[in-house]
Amino acid sequence: MQNVSCWLHTVNGASEPRQGDLTKSLAKRGVKVEPLQSGTLTHFGVCTFCINTPELRGFLRHATRGGEDRVIAVADPRGSLGGQACWDLLQAGASDVLVNPDHDQVAEEIKSRIERWQCVDQLLKEPSISSLFVAKSHLSRAIVRDIVDIARFSTANVLILGETGTGKEIVAKLIHLVDSRPDKRDLVILDCSTVVQELSGSEFFGHERGAFTGAITERHGAFALANGGTLFLDEIGELSLPLQAQLLRAVQEGAYKRVGGNTWRRSQFRLLCATNRDLWNLVRKGEFRADLYYRIAGFVTRLPPLRERHEDIIPLAEHFLRQACPNCAAPKLDEAVRDYLLRREYPGNVRDLQQAVLRLTYRHAGQRSLSIGCIPPEEWPVCDPSENCWLDLHFEGPIKRAVGLGAGLKEIGRAAEDVAIRCVTEEEEGNLQRAARRLGVTDRALQLRRANGRPIDQGLLTNRTNHHFP
Repeated sequence: MQNVSCWLHTVNGASEPRQGDLTKSLAKRGVKVEPLQSGTLTHFGVCTFCINTPELRGFLRHATRGGEDRVIAVADPRGSLGGQACWDLLQAGASDVLVNPDHDQVAEEIKSRIERWQCVDQLLKEPSISSLFVAKSHLSRAIVRDIVDIARFSTANVLILGETGTGKEIVAKLIHLVDSRPDKRDLVILDCSTVVQELSGSEFFGHERGAFTGAITERHGAFALANGGTLFLDEIGELSLPLQAQLLRAVQEGAYKRVGGNTWRRSQFRLLCATNRDLWNLVRKGEFRADLYYRIAGFVTRLPPLRERHEDIIPLAEHFLRQACPNCAAPKLDEAVRDYLLRREYPGNVRDLQQAVLRLTYRHAGQRSLSIGCIPPEEWPVCDPSENCWLDLHFEGPIKRAVGLGAGLKEIGRAAEDVAIRCVTEEEEGNLQRAARRLGVTDRALQLRRANGRPIDQGLLTNRTNHHFP
């Protein structure tokens, strides 16, 4: 690979001669070494060190920019590096930790890693892939990089975990797209939550003509359709134990029989599975077969919910706006709308956000921006109780009706006061002390009111002056 480069920096006493030897070994292998300084363009670095110190870990956290850049920590063989120290450095941000007295071997290892990382980064820039993932947070980018790495450089089966709406099917499409098999065939998707016991054999393996009532023609199942390609089993956690047993044998042997047939057929495919359930917990409870779990979980990736990556909300919202306006410039988001989207909860995750943005566009008129008036009333946030959020159209309606029926200002005020006291007293189960605290009066005032015959915990008195109020 051309243009392989990295920066090299020393922390806490790694020997200068050894650093010079490493620089020469890297140069022999076509790796351009730059000093670490502001303006360095390469996103790959090598940090040599002697011992694990807080200074070293702090440098790694800074240099990796929260996981955006990748740094290999290379230990000077003169120092001591225990097993825990390696974990400490990984936690601090190092992508790998190498310990080897031979600088030529270390240089070869560094080159191999940087070449692979560069390939992954180049793939992420391709339009076909970048159009699938618009998330900008460090967390999302790190997960996507791992997925692309495994998809490109292995044929491992992949288990995709995540809540509803986190994009599990998009990840499956990405893996199939990046898969390096030159002659790969189609991606076949089967939703396991729709597979019923009686027809499961036909869905997975197909059937012969006449195999059962209604089987007037032969049918290819998912295993046959995926031969040479990729099989994506969505919601695999919904499969019953008998169906899991059928699936296990076919995945294990790479062979199956059609329903009603006697011939063993072979099918080779990459298996991708997804579920929104805690699959390992199901294994512990005996609701999912452990042997099947180990077959499908060659690589496991968890897609975080949207609440764990707030930085992605606005980029995703703007992406969905562009999708909703394919033939014109997408409107901008007003600051109030951006604030609303950031504060809103998303139980349905990315899919929930997409629907929220679409609802805004349905109410949008004009060319420039989506304003707060585009937010449907039923989605308005609950106001701070200290604000007069109750002074709205719902409050105005009964007042208009009372005025229309001839009620005076004093009477309307007395009626509103009676209703408020009655409602709060009922909610507090007749406890005047708690009711008074909520209403901002003394309990003595409520006691006097009751003594004077004014309603507290009874229904509102009506026909006070020949008018009736609800």
